[in-house]
Amino acid sequence: MPSTPTKKTVINPVVIPKGQHPVTFSDISDNTLSVLRRLNAKGYEAYLVGGCIRDKLMGKTPKDFDVATNATPEQIKECFRNCRLIGRRFRLAHIVFGRDVIEVATFRGHHEDVNANEEENKTQVKGRRGNQVDDVLAKQDQQGQLLRDNVFGSIEEDAERRDFTFNAMYFSAKDQSIIDFADGMASIKEKKIELIGDPATRFREDPVRMIRAIRFSAKLGMSIPKEVGDQIKELAHLLANIPPARLFEEVLKLLIGGCGLRTFHLLHEYGLFAQLFPQLAPLLVDDTCREMKLVEQVLKNTDDRINNEQRVTPAFLYAAFLWYPVEERTQLIMSESGVAHHDAFNIAVGEVLFRQTQRIMIPKRFSMPVREMWQLQLRLPKRFGRRAYQTLSHPRFRAAYDFLLIRGQIEGGDLLELGEWWTEFQEVTPEQRKDMVANLRNQSGGVPKKRKYNKKRKAN
Repeated sequence: MPSTPTKKTVINPVVIPKGQHPVTFSDISDNTLSVLRRLNAKGYEAYLVGGCIRDKLMGKTPKDFDVATNATPEQIKECFRNCRLIGRRFRLAHIVFGRDVIEVATFRGHHEDVNANEEENKTQVKGRRGNQVDDVLAKQDQQGQLLRDNVFGSIEEDAERRDFTFNAMYFSAKDQSIIDFADGMASIKEKKIELIGDPATRFREDPVRMIRAIRFSAKLGMSIPKEVGDQIKELAHLLANIPPARLFEEVLKLLIGGCGLRTFHLLHEYGLFAQLFPQLAPLLVDDTCREMKLVEQVLKNTDDRINNEQRVTPAFLYAAFLWYPVEERTQLIMSESGVAHHDAFNIAVGEVLFRQTQRIMIPKRFSMPVREMWQLQLRLPKRFGRRAYQTLSHPRFRAAYDFLLIRGQIEGGDLLELGEWWTEFQEVTPEQRKDMVANLRNQSGGVPKKRKYNKKRKAN
């Protein structure tokens, strides 16, 4: 039977007074401070917790602010008119200030008491149609993953239930002190990823914690101890149990955070990349293969753009990661079914995207650009007549062109020459563009012949 979240031995809480740590009110957004102060004014405990504290202690600028409180979700909602309650597995309150959303979570408690009492574990929640439906406060599957985690407790229990030691640090708006429950300061100083309690149990409770360990290691330059790394490799397959929609958000944090290349290498090393991109992983046979080079180059370019505050889109990453699986599937369909390349390619595109969305959801606003970038890879070599001008005016041309350049850089040959041609075509004058298209016709021996169709005689 899976173990349930029970009490863990943690280091006694240490209070770090104001002035002995770098976190001040000036580091916290006005909206977050207003949430903390209102909850305090209503008689509730409320603390800033998690990543924002960790980032500031590591010399980084906090961006996301999370609040933990002893108020229940319903009590939080009574305090804020701009509050909406979300989640079923893990109920949260979102306090909405325009585009700024402050996430407020109630202190989580241990499960053993409600698990032992079936009546205490019962609750009711609002269903999809607005009606009340029966549910439970705590629930785990046979592998130990938490399916419901809505048992509330004290701040001490909440700290014991957290994942990493540096995330069990609570900042009080009352006196600006930090309560360090699990020696998170030591973890930060040593730059080491440490979990609260048994790593295997923590990863089984929520397999996404394995991804978060990788992200923190890459982003913060923290080492992963061998005992933690061994558990990640052993339990990597549990990511298959995570809903695709949740993994989409987590993968965005992994690969579009400015350190995507380092993150990819760690994901690959610990066996997590194969769980996220099962169609690409088998093609990454060694460090010199074209698939590996393409992934690394795309991530390097993405990191450079993010760190230079330039815009990036997840669609480009998915188009790059799944391009070679589409090519491989296209060739297989052609050999098995004998269909033309164009038809086989379209079938392969649909199949590869469908299989990927079984693991990571790709919203339509990203999957459509992916399809268009792929289709343009077939159109870019076709430049006779008006085709070059039509391709150039396509809304997705720039992304497809950038992808072509990377492919040419990796594969060389005709692709490299094609990329150079399109680079020049964009830079020259309209008259010179006409000459470039005309030269293509001359090099190929004239204008391609048009098909002739016999007119059918009308029946008398």
